[in-house]
Amino acid sequence: MSAIRVDLFSDTKTRPSAAMRAVMAAAEVGDERAGEDPSVNALEARGAALLGKEAALYLPSGTMCNEIALAVHCRPGEAVLCEAGAHIVGFEAGGAAALAGVMLEPIAGTRGMFSATQLRAQLRADNLQAPLQRLVSVEHTTNLGGGAIWPLHELRAVAEAAHAANLATHMDGARLFNAVVASGVSAADFAQGYDSVWIDFSKGLGAPGGALLAGTRTFVRDARRWQLRIGGAMRQSGIIAAACSFALDQHLPLLAQDHARARRLADGIAQLPGVRIDAATVETNLVYFEITAPHWDAARLAAATLAHGVRLCPMGPRRVRAVTHLDVDDAGIELALAVLGEVLTGPPR
Repeated sequence: MSAIRVDLFSDTKTRPSAAMRAVMAAAEVGDERAGEDPSVNALEARGAALLGKEAALYLPSGTMCNEIALAVHCRPGEAVLCEAGAHIVGFEAGGAAALAGVMLEPIAGTRGMFSATQLRAQLRADNLQAPLQRLVSVEHTTNLGGGAIWPLHELRAVAEAAHAANLATHMDGARLFNAVVASGVSAADFAQGYDSVWIDFSKGLGAPGGALLAGTRTFVRDARRWQLRIGGAMRQSGIIAAACSFALDQHLPLLAQDHARARRLADGIAQLPGVRIDAATVETNLVYFEITAPHWDAARLAAATLAHGVRLCPMGPRRVRAVTHLDVDDAGIELALAVLGEVLTGPPR
C-alpha cells in the first residue's frame, strides 16, 4: 500500500500539533474521579457554559456520551425515537441494547433529520403491550445525512413536540461546532430545549480524544455514576482535557476552512465522470457521492485511490464519504481530485 498522502477517511484522523502537545505536557492535573483535576474541571465548566447547561461531564468518547445519556434518561425496556441513520443505531456496536437495555424506534427522515410532524406521527398512547417511549434523540450535524445542519426552528419544534408528550430530549452533537461555525447560531441556541447534549473534541476540533456531556446538575450526577459503572473515569485526564481546551481556543475558527475545502472538493467531484453528487447540499465538512460507473463500486474505488495515497471511506456498496479536517490543506484537496479523476477515467483495476 502506498503511503497515505491525503487522509479523507474521517475527521478523527487528525494528529496533535507540536503546540497542542506542549500544552498537554504542561497541563496541571489531579485525580479526575475525585474531582481534583483542575484542567478537567475548567473544561467542564467552560463546556457547560458554551452549551447553555448547568453542568458537564468529561468522558473518553462521544459514544460513551450517547450510551450514558440513554441509560440516564431511560429504564431497560423503554424506547428511544431517533432518525433511522443515527449513530446510536448503526455505529455503537449495539450499545443501546447491551448497556441501557432500550429499544430504538427509527424515523425515516431526510438527510438524517425528521420533522416535528413526523415525530408526532410516531408517538403512541401508553400501551402495556408496547415499549414505553421515553426519549427523542437528534444528531447534529448528521453523519449519514452528509453533514446537514438542522434548521433551528425544526430543532425547537421537535423538542417542543417531545416535551408535550412527556418525553425527554437528547442531542448527539459530535459535529455540533461545525453547525455553529457554518450557520452562525451558537451552540447554546442549538441545544436549547434538549435535556442533554454532548460535543466531541476528537473530530473537527482535532484533539486526541475526549467529549463533554452536558445537562442539568441532577442529570450530570447520574451520568457520573454511569461513568464509574462502565469504566469511564480516566484519573489524571487533564493531560487530554488540556488538548481539548487548546482546540477550543485555536481550532474552532479553522472549521470554516474545512467547510470551504469540502465545497471545493464537492464542486470538483461534480465535474468527474462515473459519479453523482449534489454539491449544493455540502454544508459542512462531510462530502458524500454515489458511484454510477458500472465497473466501479465503493470498496474498489477506495482501494484504487488509496494505491495513489488518497484515503476515502466506503459507506455502502456504491456510496463514498470524504471528510475534510485540520490535516487536509488546499493542496491535499487538489491532489485528491487529481487522483479521483485519474482513477475514474482510467481502466478499472
